[in-house]
Amino acid sequence: MNKLSYINPNSKIGKDSVIEPFSYIDENVIVGNNCWIGNNVTIYSGARIGDNVKIFPGAVISSVPQDLKFNGEDTLVEIGEGTTVREFVTISRGTKDKFKTTIGKNCLLMAYSHIAHDCIIEDNCIIVNGVQIAGHSVINEFAIIGGGTLIHQFTRIGCHSMVSGGSIVRKDIPPYCKAGKEPLAYKGVNSIGLKRRNFSQDQINQIQNMYRILYLEGKNISQALNKISEDIEKTKEKEILLEFIKTSERGVIKGFLD
Repeated sequence: MNKLSYINPNSKIGKDSVIEPFSYIDENVIVGNNCWIGNNVTIYSGARIGDNVKIFPGAVISSVPQDLKFNGEDTLVEIGEGTTVREFVTISRGTKDKFKTTIGKNCLLMAYSHIAHDCIIEDNCIIVNGVQIAGHSVINEFAIIGGGTLIHQFTRIGCHSMVSGGSIVRKDIPPYCKAGKEPLAYKGVNSIGLKRRNFSQDQINQIQNMYRILYLEGKNISQALNKISEDIEKTKEKEILLEFIKTSERGVIKGFLD
């Protein structure tokens, strides 16, 4: 440990982890093994950081939520193993809603992004520079959020989706798709991303067929879901898509032809 950093004696630092000069580690913090904490990083009480995490200079982890309803509850930030947190990222801890903010494994949070209280970011997500994620939002695995995107509170973004840079996300974005334009709309299936993650051509074709029914045949959401349920072979991808849309509270984005 570096003598120019402050590490509260009531925190736990794992084996072979490095804390660079001028960083601050509060009480009730757990840092896993083989982590690297860069210069001028601030980690407040309630942080739980997994193994092999890298946190770059200027990041602030587990700060008090920017929520007037917060009343000092004992809450957490959890960061999964292998995640990288770049310069000046801010992550607020939870409130009494979920009692924690969760970042999954092997995520990349690029510079100046903000993850507010009670958010859930699942494994293998990429949050590009300057993305601002409001409280209670959920981003499912392998999603990529383009730079400068603004995400409304309580919004959900589905797995394997890609959001264009500079977007304003007011509605839920279903899995496996690309979203762009203003107002934000469906822009096609994220076929390149799916191929990179070893989806077969048959799987991609089925996903494209489901989205054709959902967005290109002039049906409303209920009609489209009924047709998908009846006409499309049962697969994991079908179940994920149907469940996502059926449980959407904010509603999903429109098609680009709407």
